Amino acid sequence: FLSRQKREISNFDYLMYLNTLAGRSYNDYMQYPVFPWVLADYHSETLNLTNPHTFRDLSKPMGAQTVERKRKFIQRYNEVEKNLSAQCHYCTHYSSAIIVASYLVRMEPFTQTFCSLQGGSFDVADRMFHSVKSTWESASRDNMSDVRELIPEFFYLPEFLTNANNFELGCMQDGTVLGDVQLPPWADGDPHKFILLHRQALESDYVSAHLHCWIDLIFGYKQHGSAAVEAVNTYHPYFYGDKMDLNNIKDPLIKSTILGFISNFGQIPKQV
Repeated sequence: FLSRQKREISNFDYLMYLNTLAGRSYNDYMQYPVFPWVLADYHSETLNLTNPHTFRDLSKPMGAQTVERKRKFIQRYNEVEKNLSAQCHYCTHYSSAIIVASYLVRMEPFTQTFCSLQGGSFDVADRMFHSVKSTWESASRDNMSDVRELIPEFFYLPEFLTNANNFELGCMQDGTVLGDVQLPPWADGDPHKFILLHRQALESDYVSAHLHCWIDLIFGYKQHGSAAVEAVNTYHPYFYGDKMDLNNIKDPLIKSTILGFISNFGQIPKQV
């Protein structure tokens, strides 16, 4: 942590190091490296990295980025909906195989992975990853089943934002034909500029000063227990794979259900 604050290591490298310690790997879509949304400004013509309002609140999970959204998830936790088997804020996860594949769907082998996870074809066009701005709005404000974070490629790989293979991804209800990912105005339609500015945002003074708050949520002490409840950061118990002793579950149906749940919806990183 001190090395990061002293600029001896980049924020990107530090996050990759933490992901590795926590058992995350590029080789496992179910435990793929997880990175934070760092920006909240996807509408301005120019990106101001000296303005705190440009950035996402790194002290809060994606489910608590707005007051109203946070209130609804706390209400869910307190009420314990009838269709839930356990008390939690979130029944979906911030990182899963389908989230990773959906982000990278325009590149092989992720295209085939996405289609196989979807039953052999692309998803409905309106649900496909097509716009950075709309994905942020969904995950931070609009969609109660979407609390997704990002993957490392958002900070170094412009190619995943273009439909260079000309895949027929479908047409949205408003008539928009899916192709390249729609970028914020400050990227000027250039994936390379988006990656450059996004990486600058990750390495900015603001993120350097607040990144530890997000690390506490994902990899640290606010991951579970009373600290997680207070931070509005609890997930379905099945997501905490390392906290569940599957060997003690004798019923094969229950065990397969849990394993299927984890593989489909994601897994909390090991605490570091």
